[in-house]
Amino acid sequence: MKCPIETRENAELLLAYCTPKLDAESTAILERHMEICPACREFSSGQRAVWEALDAWEAAPVMLDFDRRLYRRIDREVSWWHLLMRPLRPVLVRQGLPIAAAACLVVMAGVLLERPAGAPPAAQPQSAQVEAFEPDQVEHALDAMHMLGEFSYRVRGDAADSKM
Repeated sequence: MKCPIETRENAELLLAYCTPKLDAESTAILERHMEICPACREFSSGQRAVWEALDAWEAAPVMLDFDRRLYRRIDREVSWWHLLMRPLRPVLVRQGLPIAAAACLVVMAGVLLERPAGAPPAAQPQSAQVEAFEPDQVEHALDAMHMLGEFSYRVRGDAADSKM
């Protein structure tokens, strides 16, 4: 068995041994290991001391007026924001609610006027698509462009000669 203190997998075994929740077989293996391992033995004795102290500890009885005193203290320790807003709360409820509703209506009107319902959605820009071409296709396209360029040049030249 690997030392439980050195491996995380077995560390929980050592904790379970200290609380009597470990099965008999694992307990026997762990006790054999602790006979030769002083670190595990020390850890086990420390854990048992903690568990014994926790078992012996008794909580102080709660006073009868504990809840009343607690709530009074909570009421005294109100945040500065709540102290500031306490006198304004009735005014804000009476007048703040209609003001907030009017502000929401103004925002909604602005949104509706900005984008009328009947307007078509804006066209999305087409993205360029790259296609693979064969070298012969590229050469043929370049020849055609050259021929059209010459044709365009000659047409312009003929038009300029006829105006004179």
